[in-house]
Amino acid sequence: MLAAALVAAAASTGAQAADARRGADLAAHRCVNCHGDNGRSQVPGVPSLAGQPADFITVQMILLREGIRQAPAMNPFAQGLPDRDIEDLAAFFASLPPGPPDDRAPKDEALFAAGQALAGPRHCATCHVADYGGRAQIPRVAAQREEYLVHAMTEYRDGKRAGVDTQMNGAVVGLSNAHIAALAHFLAHLD
Repeated sequence: MLAAALVAAAASTGAQAADARRGADLAAHRCVNCHGDNGRSQVPGVPSLAGQPADFITVQMILLREGIRQAPAMNPFAQGLPDRDIEDLAAFFASLPPGPPDDRAPKDEALFAAGQALAGPRHCATCHVADYGGRAQIPRVAAQREEYLVHAMTEYRDGKRAGVDTQMNGAVVGLSNAHIAALAHFLAHLD
């Protein structure tokens, strides 16, 4: 029920086209210190937003604004944010070219291969698509900050985080910390 309401809210607010230029102005005052002026976070634990699907950003911001998703650093920024601002910010970040953060750790071939081997049986590409670039309300995970991916997957596994549905919780159930580290390394090193 909640998922349907959030998707409907994200879709119905589009009566006025989102304005990426206005979103860039809003981001300059609210977002770039943590998420980077090019949308590629240089701050450990903070996700990159460049190239994320606009619908994904919109839904996540609504979850944060409404206090459904808890991210202590983000909830105060999202509180009271009008739908138009959320949509314009989402349009801006979605318009940016994705890519890895400048401080990405070197690729470990063995860890990358271990993560790649886990992605198939976990059906990660089913939702995140073959290049892990995301779609609609599903995030881009390719070239995301590695430590952020570890944190997010651990929270899903441990039942401390839920999206608009529980598919991620089920996708990572039973993974060890080492498995999550390998999967995060694989995803973080995709371009």
